[in-house]
Amino acid sequence: MEWAWLIPVFSFVAFPLIVLFGKPLPGKGAPIAILAIGGGFVLFWVALLGYLNVVPGVNNCFTSSATGVFTCDYRISWFHAGLPGLEDSVELAWGMIIDPLALVMLGMVTFVALMVQIYSLGYMKGDPRFSWYYAYHALFAAAMLTLALADNFLLLYVAWELVGVCSYLLIGFWYERPAARNAAKKAFIVTRLGDVGMLLGILLLWREVGSFSMLDAFEAAHNGVLNQGAATAAGLLLFLGAMGKSAQFPFHVWLPDAMEGPTPVSALIHAATMVAAGVYLVARAYPIFMASGDALLVVAVIGLITALLASTIALASTDLKRILAYSTISHLGLMMLSLGALGYTAALFHLMAHGFSKALLFLGAGSVLHSTEEQDIRNMGGLRKPMPLTAFLFSLGALSLGGIPILAGFWSKDEVLSAVSHNMNPIFIVLALFTALLSALYMARAMFVVFFGPARTHGHRHSHPIHDAQLSMAAPMLLLGVLAAGFGLISFNWPGSYQGIGSFLFFKEHEGFHITWWIAIVSTLLALAAFFAAYLVYVRQRISLEGARTAFAPLIRVVENKYYMDHLYQWLVDRVVLVASAAIALVDRAVVNDVGVNGPAEVVGRVGIAMRRHVTGHLYSYALVMTLGLIGLAIFWWLRAG
Repeated sequence: MEWAWLIPVFSFVAFPLIVLFGKPLPGKGAPIAILAIGGGFVLFWVALLGYLNVVPGVNNCFTSSATGVFTCDYRISWFHAGLPGLEDSVELAWGMIIDPLALVMLGMVTFVALMVQIYSLGYMKGDPRFSWYYAYHALFAAAMLTLALADNFLLLYVAWELVGVCSYLLIGFWYERPAARNAAKKAFIVTRLGDVGMLLGILLLWREVGSFSMLDAFEAAHNGVLNQGAATAAGLLLFLGAMGKSAQFPFHVWLPDAMEGPTPVSALIHAATMVAAGVYLVARAYPIFMASGDALLVVAVIGLITALLASTIALASTDLKRILAYSTISHLGLMMLSLGALGYTAALFHLMAHGFSKALLFLGAGSVLHSTEEQDIRNMGGLRKPMPLTAFLFSLGALSLGGIPILAGFWSKDEVLSAVSHNMNPIFIVLALFTALLSALYMARAMFVVFFGPARTHGHRHSHPIHDAQLSMAAPMLLLGVLAAGFGLISFNWPGSYQGIGSFLFFKEHEGFHITWWIAIVSTLLALAAFFAAYLVYVRQRISLEGARTAFAPLIRVVENKYYMDHLYQWLVDRVVLVASAAIALVDRAVVNDVGVNGPAEVVGRVGIAMRRHVTGHLYSYALVMTLGLIGLAIFWWLRAG
């Protein structure tokens, strides 16, 4: 485990190597990035085996009283802020936590990043900035891996911001396109709004606890040193950062526009890096949220609102990548809802199952886009014949996220629903089940329209025949397909020492896998009904939606315009931000600048100009003034003497 710090270091080292020496090398630097993340994936297994075999009291390992989890903490001192020995002296350290949460993130990030980088060999072939693409990828993975390992909030925040920078670079990778430039700026600015709150939360914890260490903060929350009010404030401020990164309402608007980047980038962002960071942060800081209580309710409410809104928009979208983007937002909302409903294990289980399935879906969408040069599903159809492998794997991912038994998404989604049912008001489970129905509907719609519906005019724009994915693209999709289908099996108890995911990944107490039968039955019936209805509408065309579109035209228009959230933000920018900025600029220019700064200088200048009028340089002028002065003094003396 002590070598786990090398997992991100490999990719950090790959970044400058590719930038400096990538272009002349074979593969233009891509093998360096792939070997780096591949080495990180191997080291993940080494760290996992080390963790499973270590005993308490050895190598800085102990069972945390705040989390109930066996934890190993390794750190080295960086520097002291203040004078050593004083009470207000703060030690800043670089350190890493090795626990089930960190290991789960390490495994998911390294595997998905490895698959995406291999896939990109075919997808990005021929791109003029091929080397830069892999350099950014390496830096992105390194930042996310550092974030997962960080044992203090300061290091986490550095990695957090670096993740944001890398997303900006990759979303705007094709910066010659105005849409890509604007999407990158939008993602950067919107997530910064949440990050300000997160920074304030970190500073609040430092003030209350006296340390940036996560373990110290968790112990303080557990022991009551961090009072409920401070825990609530810190938790909500941290959650602002999580809302930005994980695209929770109302910060969700950046994620659909992020589809302007290359499709493999979308797969990495949606499955294992950027958006996963927010869910990870809430899970990592769970002791603080538990000490608050109120903050967890806010997490649950925001998660439910996000899941509902995004699922309805996905159902109305016609851009394949944006359908998947809104699907991601919706499922992230379900994860937040689960965390708010005390479903810690369920949320992280769904994070993993969703990550593998969503990576598969995006890579499948990339295969479609790469072959057809089309993103609008209205111009697709019948692609199962020219693209049978992509059709099968994409359908596998869609069925998994749609909640069809016995695929991975079914088990994780039902665990989320069970947690909501057991710990929240009944209205939450009703709306969560409705969200699950919508999730199945939009997944079925995308799958059937693109691959199984009637063939449309998808061939008229192509310079080459439609073809299936090449080997470098197909192999990662196949591996992800295996996990999308069978990953749910890790939730069960198996013969031997393994007792399911809940015995490894939990908060406070082991959580064995359990099926709430009525939820399993209802969710399965809803998913099957959704897929069957979509089949009748989009494949068999037995049901027409024209009547519904006419009857619900106003509502559909609202949904198609994404509830006018982008319009609202644009109005706020145009009518509030710019107007307020203009007023502040006027005050700055007219009052601060012209009066406060230039005013005194101008007064001094004018007085100086007025006072120098008597300085003519002529001798007779000076003599006249001297004579008049003497006459004046004589008169004054005479009057005074008289």
